[in-house]
Parts: sequence; C-alpha cells; structure tokens
Amino acid sequence: MESINSATPILDNRYQLLQTLGAGGMAVVYRAKDLNLERFVAVKILRPDFSKDEGFRKRFHQEAKAAANLSHPNIVTVHDFGLEGEQLFIIMEYIPGTHLKKIIQEREKLSIDEGLDILIQASAGIGYAHRAGIVHCDVKPHNILVAPDKRVKVTDFGIARALASIQPDEKSNIVWGSPQYLSPEQANGEAPSPASDVYSLGVVMYEVLTGKLPFYSKDANQMIKLHLESQPVSPRKINPDIPKPLEQIILKVLSKEPSSRYRTADQLSRVLENFRKQMDSGLFQNSVYPLPVTPPPSINYSSNHFQEQQQPPKPIPTRSSLDWGTILLGLLAFLLAGGLIPFWLFIWFTFN
Repeated sequence: MESINSATPILDNRYQLLQTLGAGGMAVVYRAKDLNLERFVAVKILRPDFSKDEGFRKRFHQEAKAAANLSHPNIVTVHDFGLEGEQLFIIMEYIPGTHLKKIIQEREKLSIDEGLDILIQASAGIGYAHRAGIVHCDVKPHNILVAPDKRVKVTDFGIARALASIQPDEKSNIVWGSPQYLSPEQANGEAPSPASDVYSLGVVMYEVLTGKLPFYSKDANQMIKLHLESQPVSPRKINPDIPKPLEQIILKVLSKEPSSRYRTADQLSRVLENFRKQMDSGLFQNSVYPLPVTPPPSINYSSNHFQEQQQPPKPIPTRSSLDWGTILLGLLAFLLAGGLIPFWLFIWFTFN
C-alpha cells in the first residue's frame, strides 16, 4: 500500500483511504475515494492471517465474483476486489448512514412500522440473492446498513462462505464471529440454505422489535445448545405492542427445522408486506387482534348476547313483499277450472 502521506494511504494505486468506518475481528472498513472514477467507495481490508490462507483467497475471489453480479436496490454493490501484498480487499458501494446494530443499541427497539420497513427491504435484498443461488450465511444487523433516507442495503455476501475454507483448527474462531444469529443447522456444522438466512432474519426481527436477542450466551457451546434445543420467550411478553399475527411470523421463522420456516427470504418479505398492508388498513386495531371495521353501536359484545344478536330478524310482510308468482298461478288454475264447467254441461245435455 502506497501513501501520499501518512494520513492518506493509497490502496492498489487507486483507492485513497480517508476515514475508518469500523473494525472487527475479520476486517477494517474505510471510506475511500476512487481516484480513477472520482467517487467515494467503501473499502474492506481483511486481516492478514486470513489473506495468507491459499484456500481462503481462492474461495474469497469466487464469492466476490458472485456477489459482484448481484444488482438490487437493497444490496450493496461490489465494484472490485483484489490482493495487494498480503492484504485481501473488496471495494463496495459507499452507503452513508450506519448499520442496524448501532441503531438498536442507541434506541433499544424500533417501532413496529419502522422495524417492518427495514425488515421488508432486507428480506427483499437477501431474497434476490437466493433467486441467484447465493446464500448470505452471515445475516446480522451489523451487515444491514440504513441510509439517512431510510434505504436499506445488505452487505458482505459470500464472505462467511469463504471463511468456511479456513483450516479446521481456525474454523471455530471464525464461525463464531456472530453466533447469536446462526441457524441451528449452521450451529450444528451443517451446510446452510436459504432457510438458514431466513432463521437469521428471524433473530434480527426479534431483536429489532423487542430490543433483546432470543438466545444469548458468551459460551459458544452453550449458544449451539440454545439454538438447537431452546424456544425463545414470546416476543409479546417483552413488547406487548407486537401484534399477535406478527409474533406468529417471528416464531415461525425461528423454527428449529428449516422446512418449518419460509423457504426463502423472498417469501418472508411478501408475508411481511402483506401483514403491513393489513395493519395499515386497520385490521389489527390496538396491535393485538383483528376487529370489525365498523361494529354496530347497539351490539353488546358480551358472549351470549352477541351470539343472540347475530340471528337476523324475520322480515315483516308488506304489500310490496307479496308472492305475486303464487297469486298468478292460482288465478290461472281458477280460469282453467271455470272454462271446463260449460264443456261438461254440453256433454251432459247432448247424451242424455
């Protein structure tokens, strides 16, 4: 990495690193300027011990190529990737704003409306990747960016899958970078699927709307056990404002068996969108149960009286409600019978 001076290092003779945006156990992220195209970008530089691993470098390139082919309003665009010296890097679209984890930490929990908006957008982006045959493998609020205009972008597609190529003795340190959001099958060492991302979205949804994680332990083995065996506390016990139907959606996506969840994030996005439309229409008044839109003011909703009132009153006959069809049939029968009387009299007097 070259530098104009100590404050402005240049990566790959092109990307001028301006500001550190965040750092973790896996990488450091910078806001940078692309000197060729004169635009701001985000640069993620991975730790040298990852970059030294030949299997990881190969898998990282494969996953970065796949991620670069994703083009969706709710996915951070990958512009470039490479290796300079012993430093693997990836160049991405720069999104001003912050990640969802920081928002949760600052505000504890989000409103139902705001939480649904973020989750629907994130699910739509991840669902698009599922249609392209890509599983994120590391869905967590840290990888969900929220711009000032409330646009949501999901980042870091494929990096977790690339980490799986690290040597077995290092693997546990990497996999457990974010154990709170891992699906049971991932926690058990099985291959992830789109339904695994759906589970992780369920954990994010639980945290967004309650301010708490469904499972938590500082011990990795205990976290595995919780994901595999324990049931989460009812979200509505923590936040009573959560409508009952929304709680059912959350608990469904947190099912232990992948087949019991929504199969893809696309399905989850559509379910949440449909729920939001019903909620906006007033179907879920008081955020708990569906109620009649305009109940009759005279009805007593106590159980017995309400059932009795549901029987419709019998209509009172009026002149306009007479059965004219029956009357006409009766007149016709009368006329026919009256016309036969002269005929029988004629026969009687003729033959007697």
